[in-house]
Amino acid sequence: MRLLLADDEKELSNALVAILKHSSYTVDAVYNGTDALDYALTGNYDGIILDIMMPGLDGTEVLKKLRTVGISTPVLFLTAKSEVDDRIKGLDLGADDYLTKPFDMGELLARVRAMLRRKSDFSPVNLTCGNLTLDRNVYELSTPNHKRIRLAGREFQMMEMLMDNPGRIVSVDTFMSHIWSDGEADVNVVWVNISNLRKKILSLHANCEIKACRGVGYSISEKKPGKPEL
Repeated sequence: MRLLLADDEKELSNALVAILKHSSYTVDAVYNGTDALDYALTGNYDGIILDIMMPGLDGTEVLKKLRTVGISTPVLFLTAKSEVDDRIKGLDLGADDYLTKPFDMGELLARVRAMLRRKSDFSPVNLTCGNLTLDRNVYELSTPNHKRIRLAGREFQMMEMLMDNPGRIVSVDTFMSHIWSDGEADVNVVWVNISNLRKKILSLHANCEIKACRGVGYSISEKKPGKPEL
């Protein structure tokens, strides 16, 4: 599971990163609201821990912008602000939980686990793009009236990241950090797997395609009517 931690208290942030990594989470830490928004907009996180009082943008502004553009990543507010009105505002904006400082590390971990369980409970089994469907239970791609194709483990992970938000570019670095996090693979494995996925999508006669954004990454989207297959 990959988490984004945004807190401008660097000493506390370093301690939280160490504890979360010890609990087998992958963590990216940022120290202001502007960076928190930029990172969170990628949609590449399973959960976000947001402080409210941060330079740049405060946590509530970050959350409001995320929800406005459809980023539904679960958010835990971690803040010194304990007033009831602040908690109500955060929850009304779409926060999933609220923990005030000072806090017990065990409680933080429990709340993170609960937040991620709720995300899992509400994640759809099937992801779609056009007439293409990815069945997360059995790692299969399908289109109406065509045979289903089983994906290899890493092909499935890449397709899941692409189809979780059609049209959004997933960078090569993001693929590498999520799927080949041991650092032993060369970046060419991304292109090889993308090539294999494109062939499988074509074989299913799907009306969507994986596009390359040169020097950035890849996205999947539905083809426009009349657009020829490449």
